[in-house]
This record gives sequence, structure tokens and C-alpha cells, in this order.
Amino acid sequence: MKRFPAIQEHIEASNALLSNSRSTAIMGAGAPAGVVPVITIPIVVHILYKESHQNISDEQVLSQIEVLNKAFQFQLADTARIPAHFRNLAANCRIQFCLAKVDPNGYATSGIVRKSTWVTLYGMDDRIKFSNQGGDDAWDSRYYLNIWIGSLAGGIMGYASPIGGPADRDGIAIVPSAFGTKGNVVFPYNQGKTAVHEIGHWLGLRHIWGDTYCGDDLVDDTPTQRSANRGCPSGIKFSCGNTGNGDMYMNYMDLTNDDCMLMFTVGQMNRMRAAFAEGGPRHAMLSSQGCSGTPKPKPIEAPVATEPVVKLLNLYPNPTQSQLVIDITQHAELLGSEAQVVNHMGQPVKTFRLSQHKTTIDIRHLAGGIYVIRLHNNSEGIKQYQEKFLKL
Repeated sequence: MKRFPAIQEHIEASNALLSNSRSTAIMGAGAPAGVVPVITIPIVVHILYKESHQNISDEQVLSQIEVLNKAFQFQLADTARIPAHFRNLAANCRIQFCLAKVDPNGYATSGIVRKSTWVTLYGMDDRIKFSNQGGDDAWDSRYYLNIWIGSLAGGIMGYASPIGGPADRDGIAIVPSAFGTKGNVVFPYNQGKTAVHEIGHWLGLRHIWGDTYCGDDLVDDTPTQRSANRGCPSGIKFSCGNTGNGDMYMNYMDLTNDDCMLMFTVGQMNRMRAAFAEGGPRHAMLSSQGCSGTPKPKPIEAPVATEPVVKLLNLYPNPTQSQLVIDITQHAELLGSEAQVVNHMGQPVKTFRLSQHKTTIDIRHLAGGIYVIRLHNNSEGIKQYQEKFLKL
């Protein structure tokens, strides 16, 4: 909000809309199949890599999509480990994900964009989201969830944009080693739960401790807790007077290891689904054609006609130390043309005329390096031509 004061009101309005869902009793965990519609979210994965191991495989990407679908539909096998005293609060959010099949221009896509980058580490400044900063531009965030994969600084596993924030920054960013379950993943973030957590943020959820000491995450059925839990806690852990069942450290919006993240609550489900209500910040996603549309055929581009490159100048010896011969024997029409010696900065350092079929120039005064002989306007209409040589 400090970086983008103009959209502060929009962010606050989005959060207010989600907060109004706190008292709703709709879409509970016990609703029969078919009563609550399944929401489909098209995903585009932008993979930014400097080293080959950062260019994760399609298989790794697909393994993450599988985890998302199971986690948001309460189908992961590890839900059996949810403590009995919290089990009745666990929710099937009825949200599913797919890699986009149709891009914003209506053409077929794999839903995966791969780009080589010069950036070693991205910060939380969103450079990863802009092509001119070494990242990749977002697809229309009204209709696609943008996920950027790249190396993040400071040990960060991932981060999400605020709901209602700038459209060209909307989405989540995750390191390659915490995305999916196959390939380049590293324990203890090797079960795809980082993306589940960050998409929770993207849909309006706060950390379960409310991002402040004994804070409020704006969800009624999550117990108040002091701060983040890490690692893999066990048993009942009390804090902030939650003397009933203690911290819900197995919630996806805490910060435990992947193996110990097991559930969203009904309240969290209601808050996330409220984002898709009419007037909500994710409502347009319901009309996305990213997964359901029929791709249109790409236009056939006519081949660009290119003229063959004709070698006009022969330079020798090359490399050379003292003298250079410019031979135009095969192109006598160039007699009388003006030429220049140009350094690596594009600066002319010597000008002369091709007065003979073989013109010799003295280059002893030049520093070592690469130069070009540049040929300028002549009677045959050649506007510019150049040939390189190396001064030793």
C-alpha cells in the first residue's frame, strides 16, 4: 500500500468484501457434491532460469497442479493425520486448477512459459514479473493465475501479491526447489504445499496468526495463536489463551514443513470463495476461457525474403600488426568509394578512399582490438557495408 497508494482503497475494499463472508454459513464442508459449484482457475507458469537446473521440467509443473487440485478438494492422503478435534472444521474448498490451454490472444498454449534470464536472484520487489527487468510479463490476471518460478533472495520460498493489488503484479512467485513433488524439489518443502499456502494468500487469506502477535486472521473458526509455527510440531500446543484445542499448526496458512500442512477450515473456504462473488476481486476468473476455450489457429506468417549477403571487401593479413590490405578486385565498381576504420565504440579513427583495387593502409598507431572497415555511399547504391579485422 505504501508503494502503490493509489490502489490502497481497492485493496481495502477487496479485504472488506471478504471479511463480510465471516458470518456466512454457506458452502460448508458437509455440502453434497453438486450443491457447491467447483471453481476452475487457469494457471500460467512463468519459468525464469539462469542455470539449467532452474529450468524445471513439465513433469515437475504437472506434479504441482496435481497437489493443488487435491489440497483444495480435500483429497490428499495426509488429511488422515488431521487431529480429531479439528477434523470437523476441515473443508473441501471445491476449487480446481488447470494449466491454461488458451492464451490471452486465443491461441493454443501449454500453460508454461520458459525464459532465460540474466538475473541471479529476485527480491520481493516484483522484478520477476516484468520482461524488461529480467522476468516475464503477467498474462491478464483477471482470467489467469500467474505463477512465477525463479530464484528468490533471502531464503524466501515464495510470496503472493495482495488481493486487489496492481493487475500487472498479480500472482505468486515460488523458488524452483519448492514447486511440485518431482524433479528439482528439496526437503522439507518438497510436497507442493508452498504453492497451496501462497494461493491461499492470493485468494485473500492471512497467516493464521494474523501477521501480528496473537493477531486476527479474520476467519472465525481458526484459533488465535501467538505467531508462526515452524518445523513439525506435535501434540496440543497452547498460546494466546487458546486453551480449547490449541494452535491449528497443521493449517495451510501456518509456516510448518510441507509434511505437516494438512487443511483449510470452512471459514477459510468461505473467505476464499467470496473472492469470486459478483463484485469480488476474482469474479472475472469465472468467465475465463483459459481452460475451457477452443484455441483459434495461429496465422501463417509469410517467410521474410532476404537477399544473399555478398562479400565486397577482402581484408588481409587478418589479424595484423602494422598494415592492412583492402582488396576490391572482384568489385571494381567500388573504386573511389570512401571508407573508414571504426573502433569497437563505433567511433571513426581513420578515413580513406579506395583509389586502387588493392589499397594498403597503415594501422600501427591503433591500439590492439577489433575494428571494422566501413564502406559508405557509392555509385552502386550500397549505403553501408562493413568487414571486421583484428589489430594485434
